[in-house]
Amino acid sequence: MSKRYLAFICQACGAAHGRWQGRCEACGEWNTLAEEGREPSRLAGARRAQGRMFALEPLTGSSRDAPRLGSGIGELDRVTGGGFVPGSVLLLGGDPGIGKSTLLIQAAAAFARRGGSAVYISGEEAVAQVRLRAERLGLQEAPVKLAAETSVDDILATLSHGAAPRLVVIDSIQTMWTSAVEAAPGTVTQVRGAAQALIRFAKKSGATIVLVGHVTKDGQIAGPRVVEHMVDAVLSFEGEGSHQFRILRAAKNRFGPTDEIGVFEMTGAGLREVANPSALFLCERDLGTPGTAVFAGMEGTRPLLVDIQALVAPTAFGTPRRAVVGWDPSRLSMVLAVLEAHCALRLSGYDVYLNVAGGLRINEPAADLAAAAALVSSLARAPLPADAVYFGEVSLSGAVRPVAQAAARLKEAAKLGFARAVVPEAVRGELPSSGLRVAQVGNLGDLVAEIVADGRRAAA
Repeated sequence: MSKRYLAFICQACGAAHGRWQGRCEACGEWNTLAEEGREPSRLAGARRAQGRMFALEPLTGSSRDAPRLGSGIGELDRVTGGGFVPGSVLLLGGDPGIGKSTLLIQAAAAFARRGGSAVYISGEEAVAQVRLRAERLGLQEAPVKLAAETSVDDILATLSHGAAPRLVVIDSIQTMWTSAVEAAPGTVTQVRGAAQALIRFAKKSGATIVLVGHVTKDGQIAGPRVVEHMVDAVLSFEGEGSHQFRILRAAKNRFGPTDEIGVFEMTGAGLREVANPSALFLCERDLGTPGTAVFAGMEGTRPLLVDIQALVAPTAFGTPRRAVVGWDPSRLSMVLAVLEAHCALRLSGYDVYLNVAGGLRINEPAADLAAAAALVSSLARAPLPADAVYFGEVSLSGAVRPVAQAAARLKEAAKLGFARAVVPEAVRGELPSSGLRVAQVGNLGDLVAEIVADGRRAAA
């Protein structure tokens, strides 16, 4: 009988320690070490086992794109790169209650209705609860097979009996456990072992497996980070509880791009695809109000028009506040510094609030010009033209730098009825014949002077 020894595993990063201590030396987290048992003789025997020889292939040779299985949900296929790849494993993370289970039960139903075999296995809910959700979403007639099970060994034995399904949803990976690992369910050792067994089954059978992962309070997927390296794609389902919009992003994708997003709207009948997100984000914007500017942005290959709102108010404290939602706070600080240094605006005595309407988060620097226009508009109490869009990167010298895909941004603005666009001066060659009146700006000071002059004329 092999002798078991104890190890203390960090539940945040998976590092092993020989004794308990309050702080993990690998990741620096406190009170995350949990006691787990191991059998060293089995591991030592595995190390002594002889390997087999395999053939080495040359670098040259024929190649083809990975085959795709359409999920039946266009926004999900957009993010995954055109659909599911047979034999791939996807990890979907998101805040509790954001709609992960709703999205996947809808995807499984749409996939099954298109002729594919889909299995939905829940480790958190009973079969009756999953059926109630499907009935509420109008999916009770979809040929999806359900199960409530947490043992990976039993799940793989069931899926291996007969023809393997084309799509398997595991909700969630944190509830799964395997007898090959001597640890409590939910620990990083069990999560890693369960994920490895499911990945091995996917590669062997050609089934696509979607794993649901919980997230921590700082937005990271719970469990060992090695699971994110093991899977083929890591998807993030984002959104605010106060907004009906949901954003699906790809943080990692071995078979497609990582800069695409899928937009959904949470309704009483489940998640609805948003084919035109720009119209949805702009449907409730305030017209004629100072401090609002429409930004023409890009998310992958999709142009998006969003409303950027700014409020500049005199501060009542010694240190003014800087609050931003949906944008990088460091870029806001940079834009404020440029406005003070090169545009003769004194913002040190004002509180500044910036918000991207609709719950969307903007990551590209092309929003600098729209944010600056909204800030100056709020400070000068001068409403910006309601039919104008803005985009451009602001440098530290005050120059407005060009950004990529200007033609696609302007085409989207023209399609939604906008008549004017304020763009960097260096995009002359990319301007389409869309009927837009394009104002080219080379320096941020020129735009600031124009907005301030409009505010004075309106006040007079």
